[in-house]
Amino acid sequence: MSQQKSYPIGVFDSGFGGLTILKELKHHLPAHDFIYLGDNARAPYGSRSFDTVYEYTLECVKKLFDMGCRLVILACNTASAKALRSIQQKDLPNIDPNRRVLGVIRPTTEIAGKFSTNKEIGILATYGTVSSESYLIELNKFFPELKVYQEACPMWVPIIENDEIGTAGAEFFVQRHLHNLLSKSSSIDTLILGCTHYPLLLEEIKKHVPASVKIITQGEIVAAGLVDYLQRH
Repeated sequence: MSQQKSYPIGVFDSGFGGLTILKELKHHLPAHDFIYLGDNARAPYGSRSFDTVYEYTLECVKKLFDMGCRLVILACNTASAKALRSIQQKDLPNIDPNRRVLGVIRPTTEIAGKFSTNKEIGILATYGTVSSESYLIELNKFFPELKVYQEACPMWVPIIENDEIGTAGAEFFVQRHLHNLLSKSSSIDTLILGCTHYPLLLEEIKKHVPASVKIITQGEIVAAGLVDYLQRH
């Protein structure tokens, strides 16, 4: 990039799952500064209402703006599903039309269909993301031929936030939800981890998924998408 950096890029998540995104952003954009805000005090967001997620997300976006960020990445699928569009359309024009807020669902769905040979994809996400049907809507725009199956995993974020990775309880809930999802079709050949916390369970997930099934994490996809965005804007 030829333009000299001036402002830090804000990265927001409901907890520390967004650090999986931040790691890739720092790798792909080493010349940029980042400010990370994780709302651990009010995590998880997945079971909260649309209005509550919107309120919390807007509050955190404004905080990052106050700290000097002119671009904020919602490194949270639930916030991207429930709050992003409202913030972009309703709030940014009043706050500052030159500021930007981007999510993680759009860049993921723009390329996800390319990974599937059978054209059948499974989504693992929070209840809030699943109920919003954001992945179904966005994937249908880019890959209308895809069959998409969803599974809400309400216990996965609490397991991660409470440092229970590797316990018998974690394995039980990981195995349970993967079985539920993969039982919906024997032709699912690609899984999207539709929550930025979930890559922290990747080793547990791999134990219960056939080796032929591709597992997509969002960090590298979102980082590559942001590089492209910054070059274009």
